[in-house]
Amino acid sequence: MSSENGPTLANGPMSQLGNGAMVRGIASLAICLIGSLPAACARPEAPAAASPAAGFLTSVGEMCGKAFGGKVVANEPPAPNDPFVGQALVMHVRTCTTPGEVLVPFHVGEDRSRTWVLTLVADRIRLKHDHRHQDGTPDAVTMYGGDSTSPGTATRQEFPVDDFSKAMFTRENRAVSNTNVWAMEVHPGKMFAYELTRPGRRFRVEFDLATPVPVPPAPWGQ
Repeated sequence: MSSENGPTLANGPMSQLGNGAMVRGIASLAICLIGSLPAACARPEAPAAASPAAGFLTSVGEMCGKAFGGKVVANEPPAPNDPFVGQALVMHVRTCTTPGEVLVPFHVGEDRSRTWVLTLVADRIRLKHDHRHQDGTPDAVTMYGGDSTSPGTATRQEFPVDDFSKAMFTRENRAVSNTNVWAMEVHPGKMFAYELTRPGRRFRVEFDLATPVPVPPAPWGQ
């Protein structure tokens, strides 16, 4: 039976809810309006923000497929027979196919032996230096580096030398490197930096991200 103004609750669409559901809906609305239980009306929590490390690696990965020229801006003290002097320096964000990992070959002139391997490990980043001979075989000093030990920021991460690297440096008579701290910076569209410091030593290369350069050949071993 209908009233002059439309169907009754008993016969109309609201009846599809059932009396119990309708009562529960009205009660929930009343609680929200009264405000006695704020949690009942709270919005879902926003997703957790990405860690600084994840943000950093995302910024690097967004450059995948591009190459950029760089220059040495600090080299203290200059090394004898420095392999970087007078050479074209090019970083190539080359491989981003594995989630949480980016491979960045660093070309020094025709020397294509160096690749930076950046891997997201929980809320930190691991930096490794993959060094190869021209035939693709690993160098005696390779896969050294370390994990970021602090959250860092989305634009700068620091990597103190790890125990694996210390043991290798000692074995290869390079114990001077046992206090190495590497760092990387990324300022999208502006600058990327690679840095090495230890007591008495500072080396830094900066790359111009505003002006991509031709992609170089594949690094040795890849």
